[in-house]
Amino acid sequence: MSICGWLILGGLAGWIASLLTGRNERMGCIANIIVGIIGAMIGGWIVAFFGGSGVNGFNFGSLLVSILGAVVLLGIVNILFGRR
Repeated sequence: MSICGWLILGGLAGWIASLLTGRNERMGCIANIIVGIIGAMIGGWIVAFFGGSGVNGFNFGSLLVSILGAVVLLGIVNILFGRR
């Protein structure tokens, strides 16, 4: 996937994950992209661990994997730093 694809997928995944975890009002566009890209890596690792294919292009399955990883990442951040 190209850099633009990673940025778009990361931004969407990070934004949706921040809505699901209640952190949307504290996160900006750059934070959503970073959370989404790191979430894609985490989600890809989790799905690959269970035998799936992970993130393999710009498609709906990759978006779901990225959202899963981003929610896990934001959950860990909430546990470590608490909700303010």
